[in-house]
Amino acid sequence: MTEIFKIFKVDAAEAERISEIPNEPHNHDFEELLIGKNGQLEHFIDSKSQVIDAPFVSFIAQGKVHRVKPMAKNGECDLWAIRFKSEFIAETVFQLYSSYHDKANISLQSDQCFERLDVLCSMMYDEYLQPAPDLSIIRQLLSSLFTIIESERKKLNLNNDESKKIQSHTFKNFLKLLDEHYKESKDVNFYAEKLFMTTRNLNIICQEILNRSVSEIIETRKLTEAKNLLITTDKTIAEIGYELGFNEKTYFTHAFKKKSGFTPTEYRKEMAKLIS
Repeated sequence: MTEIFKIFKVDAAEAERISEIPNEPHNHDFEELLIGKNGQLEHFIDSKSQVIDAPFVSFIAQGKVHRVKPMAKNGECDLWAIRFKSEFIAETVFQLYSSYHDKANISLQSDQCFERLDVLCSMMYDEYLQPAPDLSIIRQLLSSLFTIIESERKKLNLNNDESKKIQSHTFKNFLKLLDEHYKESKDVNFYAEKLFMTTRNLNIICQEILNRSVSEIIETRKLTEAKNLLITTDKTIAEIGYELGFNEKTYFTHAFKKKSGFTPTEYRKEMAKLIS
């Protein structure tokens, strides 16, 4: 996507058109937010396929492998699709934890709160269609949209105090570094030194926020990418392991099975069945 922000509507006719297009699991270089007013969404993400009835909110973080199929229900489909580059708006809880949770989809009630989401989307859409749209207005509206969604997540007890946890400046910086270097053979000492702290203190912060050690978080990030590559490429198991810093295929296979319950080959076969 070349634009920094884009918003469009999906109605029943567009949903039908999309269903006729080959649609394999993929990832992209932008963030995507789907607000469903009417209809359904078949969503493959986080190694699971789920059909969600509107009203719903679905967030797809940049780089996350997924496949969406909007569908009409009772002849109706009404969905907002919002796409934006990560630099367009400050980090959200969704973006920060995108590789560590499976809460991409949130079912909501058709009430006043959801109506406010729809109103904000309409306002963004109106501004977007202007001959010279003011991106600062759109950014503020999108920020308000995320604030309301986060409020709803709290009510549904979906974020497990993440709104407080996200305030850790050090932890944010650690995840940014991890996204830059997770394919390299970097250990805990590397990240601690980059953050000007001891490995012990970095481990304490990670345990408090995700209940995992730094090493476990690094491994989780690597294996999340391994799943993406197993689904979206024809690379061999050895090639994927080497790309992610595992010099031995057997060690990569062992680490993958320990984390997912499948060997890489088994996982690829299971996902192929699920996707088809």
